[in-house]
Amino acid sequence: MQCRQLGTVDYGPTLEAMKAFTQTREEDTDDEIWLLQHPSVYTQGLSGKAEHVLDVGTIPVIPADRGGQVTYHGPGQWVAYVLYDLRRANVNVRELVALLEGSVVNLLSDLGIEAYGDPAARGVYVEGRKIAALGLKVSRGRSYHGLSLNVDMDLAPYNGINPCGYAGLEVTSVARELPAGACPTLDAVGDALLDHLRRVLR
Repeated sequence: MQCRQLGTVDYGPTLEAMKAFTQTREEDTDDEIWLLQHPSVYTQGLSGKAEHVLDVGTIPVIPADRGGQVTYHGPGQWVAYVLYDLRRANVNVRELVALLEGSVVNLLSDLGIEAYGDPAARGVYVEGRKIAALGLKVSRGRSYHGLSLNVDMDLAPYNGINPCGYAGLEVTSVARELPAGACPTLDAVGDALLDHLRRVLR
């Protein structure tokens, strides 16, 4: 498993890079995790409905070929793109989603935050508030896209959409769920997220 920390990168070129990696990888190509942040952007999944895009202002809305509905990415949120050979690992899509959710749940538990996944509405939640979103695309048995974890960010842009297609869904972050001043640095959370993902994606 190769882990690449890419800094802050635009969504469109990153999506094209994921597609290219997945289309050209071979049977012995190492799996990769790309950890990064995006400038403010909404992404609309393949099943996304225009009615869930409410008032986005000047933030762009970019179509994505992942599953799911519309979500938001922005500074202070880690995005982990998981470029993974499911067939080689003998893992199906549902199992991969469960592994990704479990990694986030375990990371949050380390920070003293009790969280859980929801099989009926994929993602990770804290008392009904969504703290991490998931969306995948699988092509020829290999995945791309992945998960996003809200760490310490401006949550106001979520008011411009029905997050993940759910009207009124409250969204939260690590910083909001911890006492003031207790949130680890963004880099520390990113390193911990990579560590948890590496443990389960073998």
